[in-house]
Amino acid sequence: MKKFMWINGLVAVALVLIDQTFKNYISSNLPLGHVREIIPGLISITNLRNDGAAWSILEGNQSLFLIITLVALGALGYILFLKRDSWSFNVGIWLMIAGTIGNFIDRLRLHYVVDMFQLDFINFPIFNIADMCLTFGVIVLFIAIIRDDSE
Repeated sequence: MKKFMWINGLVAVALVLIDQTFKNYISSNLPLGHVREIIPGLISITNLRNDGAAWSILEGNQSLFLIITLVALGALGYILFLKRDSWSFNVGIWLMIAGTIGNFIDRLRLHYVVDMFQLDFINFPIFNIADMCLTFGVIVLFIAIIRDDSE
């Protein structure tokens, strides 16, 4: 099982690198606020600076987000240690760690998070790859908790 933990960790590192590379590409090649349709009526790419959470909630509170992130990473590490023998828990936690670190790097380096994916068919927050990692991580963890029949 430790082999899978290392593989999940490497995948998490790769996801953080992909997230940061894509954010850098968007920031360098798409003017701030510009929208470019990818699939008409479905998804567009934009360059947005978000100094809050989803829907720009609590915008401008970078110190709060940095503290919350450090607490979240500590909690995720602790859960990972407790459930290190569960493949599904590992996948969910590592995805959440990757997403948390991806946005944490932005907050430390830029004092905002670069968001770029815009769903054109629904009023939904513009998001990035780190946000996708967090969302899928929560879904996987939720399924793992439902399926966990130990204790």
